[in-house]
Amino acid sequence: MKAYNLMKISFYSRSVNEGFARGALAAFLAQADPTVPELADMKTAVSEAVTNCIVHAYPQQVGLVYLTAALYEGGLVKITVTDRGVGIPDVKKAMQPMFTTGNPEERAGLGFAVMQSFMDKVRVTSTPGKGTRVVMSKTLSTKQ
Repeated sequence: MKAYNLMKISFYSRSVNEGFARGALAAFLAQADPTVPELADMKTAVSEAVTNCIVHAYPQQVGLVYLTAALYEGGLVKITVTDRGVGIPDVKKAMQPMFTTGNPEERAGLGFAVMQSFMDKVRVTSTPGKGTRVVMSKTLSTKQ
C-alpha cells in the first residue's frame, strides 16, 4: 500500500521538541480531518514515543529523533518514531507496564502501555547500541 501523503522531520532529543513533534503531527494530520479525540490520541502516543527517545535513547547526550507520518487511503495513519540511541536489550520486557530503566521515583514505566492504549497497533524493534523504531498505526473514523 502506497501513502498518498508523507511527512518526515528530524529534531534534537531536547525536551522542548516533544511539543514541537506533537504540533507538527497535528498540522500534518489536519488534512485527514480526524476527530478531536483521534487527534489527541495520536498526539499523546507521539509524545510518549518522543519522550522515550529523549529520556532513554540518549541519556547522556543529545541525538536525533526522526518522526515520519504517512496517510493512506481508507483513513489509515502510520506514525514512526526512530532514534539511533542506546537501544533496548529486551523489547518484550520494556513493553510491560511499570517497567522503566529510568529512576522509578520519576518514571512510571507506562510509555509503551499509553501508546498501545491510544493506537490500534504498536510495533517496537530495537538493537542495543544502534537504536529503536516505534511504528504506530490508527484507522480514522472519517475515512478518506
